[in-house]
Amino acid sequence: MATYNLALILGNPLNDDEFLLAKQTPPPKFGIEEYDSFVDSDLWDLPSKKLDLVEGELEPGGFVIEGLERTSLRKFDFDSAINKVLEQVGFKANDGGEWRFLKHLEEAEFGPGLPVHTVYISGKLLNRNQNLPGLCKWMSIQSCLSWLVDVKPSSDRVGPLVVLGLINDSVHSSEKVNTALDYQEYPPGVIIVPMRSRTAKPFHTTNLVVFAPESVKNKCEDYNFVAHGDALIVDPGCRANFHKELLKVVAPLSKKLVVFVTHHHRDHVDGLSVIQKCNPNATLLAHKNSMRRIGKGDWSLNHISVSGGEDICIGGQRLNIIFAPGHTDGHLALLHVDTHSLIVGDHCVGQGSALLDVTSGGNMTDYFQSTYKFIELAPHVLIPMHGRVNLWPKRMLCGYLKNRRSRELSILEAIENGAKTLIDIVANVYSEVDRSLWFPASSNVRLHVEHLAQQNKLPKEFSIQKFQRTCGVHFISRWIWAYLAAEFLSRSKNLHIPKILIGGAVVSFAVFYSLKYKFT
Repeated sequence: MATYNLALILGNPLNDDEFLLAKQTPPPKFGIEEYDSFVDSDLWDLPSKKLDLVEGELEPGGFVIEGLERTSLRKFDFDSAINKVLEQVGFKANDGGEWRFLKHLEEAEFGPGLPVHTVYISGKLLNRNQNLPGLCKWMSIQSCLSWLVDVKPSSDRVGPLVVLGLINDSVHSSEKVNTALDYQEYPPGVIIVPMRSRTAKPFHTTNLVVFAPESVKNKCEDYNFVAHGDALIVDPGCRANFHKELLKVVAPLSKKLVVFVTHHHRDHVDGLSVIQKCNPNATLLAHKNSMRRIGKGDWSLNHISVSGGEDICIGGQRLNIIFAPGHTDGHLALLHVDTHSLIVGDHCVGQGSALLDVTSGGNMTDYFQSTYKFIELAPHVLIPMHGRVNLWPKRMLCGYLKNRRSRELSILEAIENGAKTLIDIVANVYSEVDRSLWFPASSNVRLHVEHLAQQNKLPKEFSIQKFQRTCGVHFISRWIWAYLAAEFLSRSKNLHIPKILIGGAVVSFAVFYSLKYKFT
């Protein structure tokens, strides 16, 4: 299953090399000056609309699309979609013609929702004297490339539809990735391969990022690089049953391979052992706090501890390492200088909010500071390790700041209303959330309480020491009780008596520990 979009390549009747790009509408503002003052630069891309599936027999349409009859896409309402796209850019149905099916591009498995496949249809404006609306412009592949490579912060940007649909087929900036998995190359030269991993729901994959420039530039002399190589891979964290697929990706790459990990979590390092066996000359880069948590069975060969501020040279392209603690105390990000793309690790995810790991030095103050650091960089694209690339980096980062502050305010209100234990705060703040998610959410709650304490915002009668004593078995036992109680209430009608008795025994065990470690 997938959803489908139409991307329209509308040619310039006066110049065969040019096509129309539309200025993309940014996400809605927050209505808060602190966040709305951070504005992403203009993004230009092919005009597009969702394709709707037609139920029943499809009547002959007004648009004749050459080549579409040879595809399995004829059940989609192309007439309506083309009309909407033309209207979006200020034209009418009879302004365009010579419609032709170009390609059908399937999106990689980023998740957590359905993939979005794109159907590319080309056409031309028929009126050679047609005035172009103000939110559109004619661009060529070369003019797009000038915006995509060697970019400057806050300059105009080109979106993924035109890159994936036109530019990548015309310009080979990277070696082809040897894998049966769907992958994405956007921006040019930045290859993202989602691979199944032991990550947390709602995601199922970790993005393996590959840099393998096809033509090596001679740009490395002017910088003091911490590592050199002809290829780089970031966060090889796939499951064991995908190690063969990872091997296919790694084996053809140059022996001068650099491996970079943003942090030590299993869904980011599970494939290191495969790379070590395949290429014993490879060099691993990681923060020292991550390196000491990576087992010898994962990596025991050449490695370099980095702390942020260092540069890597890959095929003549420069990447800057950024220390970005918060998710863990050894978390790193990586800026690809040529495209100004920022690989953010688990600081951000493609959907929802990030979880901070209290057991690995996660820290809310650090997280806020790292977020502001990213905003100041003004990246053109954010690349999380779970989910899709984000095209509105400042908007996303400000959304994270707003969400964290809103959550912290809710936690403070719960404490002011009498909540003293971790389970009390979690149950209050996440009352509308599935109780199975209370356990991972508790890590962020603990860090928010610590952050409030550092700011001297906690009520005087609230004891941080007593609170911390409720963060272990006391929380786990009461969470199990709350979770199972909710499950029994919703499913008891469908459970057999033996299952209820077994469940009751588990609950009794949880209650026993809850009473034993009851907060006083």
